[in-house]
Amino acid sequence: MKTGTKRLSGRRVAVTGALGLASAALAAVPAHAKGSVDVTAPGTAAVGKTFSVTAQGNDDAASYMRICLEGRGAGKAWHQLACGATVEWGGSDAQVTAKAKGTQRGALEFRAVLYALNSPSDNHPVRMRGSGVVKVQVR
Repeated sequence: MKTGTKRLSGRRVAVTGALGLASAALAAVPAHAKGSVDVTAPGTAAVGKTFSVTAQGNDDAASYMRICLEGRGAGKAWHQLACGATVEWGGSDAQVTAKAKGTQRGALEFRAVLYALNSPSDNHPVRMRGSGVVKVQVR
């Protein structure tokens, strides 16, 4: 009878050890913050006509956030068009709207970048997320 008891307790130890290892492995995996960044622009625009580009975004890991729109045309370098107001986490999404104008035919590209800040007046924002590129065909 003692042999059966030892075997049973050995199984318990093995199961307990396996559960402990599984718990440690799960605890070692970093948690990922949730968030998103979206850009909206018209698919086409007429040469010389002004159109709006908007972006909004959020991230659970940031205490304060600011979103900025960037644009480029004809394969040139990205440049910042506009930045929205700083918003606190738990409030509304960070938002920005910019006016753009296609001065010649071709494609214009836009993207948004969400920055995290430590305070509303933080002068050193950290890039948290970027959106995909949205193209506007100027005709």
